Amino acid sequence: MKIRYWAALGVVVAAFVVVAAFLGGCKGFWDLPASTGGGGGATTTTLSSGYFYVLDKSTSQVISYDISSGTLTLVGTPVTVPAPPIAITVAPNDQFLYVSTITGGIYLYTISNGVLTLGNSSQDISPDPALAMQVDSTNSWLVETSGQGVLNAVPIVSTGSKAGELNTSAPNCSTQNSAPSIICTVPLTGATIHQLTIAPNNQYVFVASATNGTEAFTFSAGSSNSSNPFGSGAYQTVGPVTNGTGSALSVAVDPSNRALYVGEEGATGSGTSGGLRVFTIGTGGALAEVSSGSPYASGGTGPYAVLPESSGDYVYVASWNGTSAGIITGFSVSGNNSTFSLTKLSSTASTGVEPMSLAEDSDDHFVLVESQGGNPSFDAYIFDTTTAGQLDLTNTSSTYAGFSLAANH
Repeated sequence: MKIRYWAALGVVVAAFVVVAAFLGGCKGFWDLPASTGGGGGATTTTLSSGYFYVLDKSTSQVISYDISSGTLTLVGTPVTVPAPPIAITVAPNDQFLYVSTITGGIYLYTISNGVLTLGNSSQDISPDPALAMQVDSTNSWLVETSGQGVLNAVPIVSTGSKAGELNTSAPNCSTQNSAPSIICTVPLTGATIHQLTIAPNNQYVFVASATNGTEAFTFSAGSSNSSNPFGSGAYQTVGPVTNGTGSALSVAVDPSNRALYVGEEGATGSGTSGGLRVFTIGTGGALAEVSSGSPYASGGTGPYAVLPESSGDYVYVASWNGTSAGIITGFSVSGNNSTFSLTKLSSTASTGVEPMSLAEDSDDHFVLVESQGGNPSFDAYIFDTTTAGQLDLTNTSSTYAGFSLAANH
């Protein structure tokens, strides 16, 4: 129904440094605050959410939660990842979750009512330390990259007792290190990767490749039993703006495949002025930047996360403000193709320091935010009942050290 997004920590070397620093922390699980949360002016709610999952940098654990009648609730027992984690993603069928690690590759967890169990006989399904990954809507491919110059499509079993595991019956579709491989690859322009997303219609994959811009690839999920699902290479690359000094940090696609959103550092001025670039997706995936307004100022540096709301009527952008609280800027969305346009909402929402992940829960009640700088680490917002698109804070937590978030679909 909707695509879930995550944010990577940067290039592989940076991830090693950042995660190593994370492990020095001492905080563990969240306290479970009342719906009024820890921040002043929080809005009380009786709404409930679907399940969502957090990587705890201080304990190398994945923790399952939901919001039950307004209260943040632990689901099951936290699970310890076999190696320091980097990224997380949930399959569209909500049956399995993947965690990428620095030294141990990508691990599979099965999901049952939000409870996680390590699968695949506790072995990784790919040795790649993926910085960005997502499962296509057919649950047949795990698309990922570690920033080693290639984009990978790992064939996975979509149904049955082996669901989520590596599909060892898939035909060889590439050659790696002079040996046939069932993991399909396509070259990337650069090695610095921040984020990727698969279009809801499964026809395109977009990769935010920092100063190399945003790379667009064709994708055919039906190729799982025949050939490489990618084309031979990127069919279009959108370079950074501002005299070439920009950096693509985050990507998302409109739920109706109308547009590609790119969070780009330096998009609205010199230095690190962040902005949201908007491109209509035309025939064959051709990208054309919206002439009226794009890039739109995001209100800080970054943006490191972009979230189109499930109806497509709004899109939210999370930006940084140095060591101060981050900010979520919302835009209303209207039109198609040449008339496509965004209008900035009058109210913004504050987050913790350095927001890295945005997700909407599967019940479409909450927007969830992870901030790697803490203060707080987690924020949950509901949609205002009188002002369309406005986000109202309802839950916060500062008692754990989270840095990446994924939610059921």
